[in-house]
Amino acid sequence: MIKVYIPDNNINERLYIVDVLIGEFLGLDYEIIKSNNIDWEVEIENGSKLIIQDYFFNKYKNDLEYLKLENIPLSISYCQKNNNQFLPEDNIPIIFGEDKILFNNSKEKTIICGIDIFASSFFMLTRWEEYVNNKRDKHKRFPASESLAFKYNFLNRPVVNEYVEMLWNMLNFLGTNQKRNKDEYKIILTHDVDIAYRYSSIKSGIGSIVSDIIKRKNIGLFYNNFKNKIKVHLKIEKDPFDTYDYLMDVSNKYSAKSYFFLHSSTASKYDSDNYKYLVKIAKKIKENGHFIGYHPSYNAYNNLALFKKEKKKIEDIIGENLVFGRQHFLRFEVPTTWQIWEDANMEWDSTLSYADKEGFRCGCCYPYSVFNFLTRKKLQLKERPLIVMEGSIVNYQPEIDPDTMEKKICSLKEKVKKYNGEFILLWHNSSFNSETWTPYEKVYENIIKY
Repeated sequence: MIKVYIPDNNINERLYIVDVLIGEFLGLDYEIIKSNNIDWEVEIENGSKLIIQDYFFNKYKNDLEYLKLENIPLSISYCQKNNNQFLPEDNIPIIFGEDKILFNNSKEKTIICGIDIFASSFFMLTRWEEYVNNKRDKHKRFPASESLAFKYNFLNRPVVNEYVEMLWNMLNFLGTNQKRNKDEYKIILTHDVDIAYRYSSIKSGIGSIVSDIIKRKNIGLFYNNFKNKIKVHLKIEKDPFDTYDYLMDVSNKYSAKSYFFLHSSTASKYDSDNYKYLVKIAKKIKENGHFIGYHPSYNAYNNLALFKKEKKKIEDIIGENLVFGRQHFLRFEVPTTWQIWEDANMEWDSTLSYADKEGFRCGCCYPYSVFNFLTRKKLQLKERPLIVMEGSIVNYQPEIDPDTMEKKICSLKEKVKKYNGEFILLWHNSSFNSETWTPYEKVYENIIKY
């Protein structure tokens, strides 16, 4: 069994990150030993040691003392592979630590690593960065542009997975006799059902159609959408947002599963009253062998009572217990939202991607146990990080053409595949059959079959 010696401060934080990296991700047997060491020390079965220098937690002896804006690094340097044989990439960002690697080849080998893998991974996985930085967009979301990963150009990299691979390479070099977890690459297709049907009533869609003339000044588009609305009401054509069969057919074609996250609320102008359609939609999904999750309303991200009330109402309607899902509008308040999901007995969340930028918000493409850094407790809840939402590209980077969009998404997908992670894609049922989305419709299936 591996022995991990940790300094005697910030114990809960240290226990958590060791358990996630060594226990959950690598799947190794280990025991924790509190010590007077100033650094992290990992001793493997043959007596060889890996010393990971502590560049963070030892600076803050009191609990939660580290939770300050000034403790986010002001700059990021990169370690190059020609200076460190254990890197899985040509370089790796150093969030906490320095570019140093020392080792010997004596009988009992020792490696001294200057990159504080544990504190750096803790920073990315717990998202405490978003708690101490109060910058928010108009929907009170933490924007990608404020993140350290975006500012220093590693948001498009699963940096925690890179750290884990580096950690394994060092343990393997030292001669551990344990085998690591064998993860398998997965593509997980998710669909937030914000609006079940575009023309669900005589009034629905009228505002958008009128805007075709007033705002978009496009008479042809006005005519086509008005004609389409009439045909839907006359049952001559399917509703533009009735893409459920198509999405499931594509998933079946490529031996994948679709996860539909059902939403229904009238609590805000950003919500939609889908209740009367939930039975029909849920029945179709279940009959085809796909999955149903929960999509809480716009204001439920920091309101446990509202979260539970809406969840129960949807469960009562569809006759199924909902244990996973994603927040509406990707609204998320760390660690409050995670704790709400925990208190509502949810099993996993998949909210954490930035609304305004695709990539690795948590620096990770593995599901992992969540840590509430305010209560200093590891939760039962798992986070399965969202990697790409189609709207993050089309709505926030409108200059990107479909081919470029496809290449960008597939590049992220290949990075996930390299680390045998989960590529979680969000493509709404409503992101088809409109002037905005028609040019990008082929991108969806191309990504899956690529």
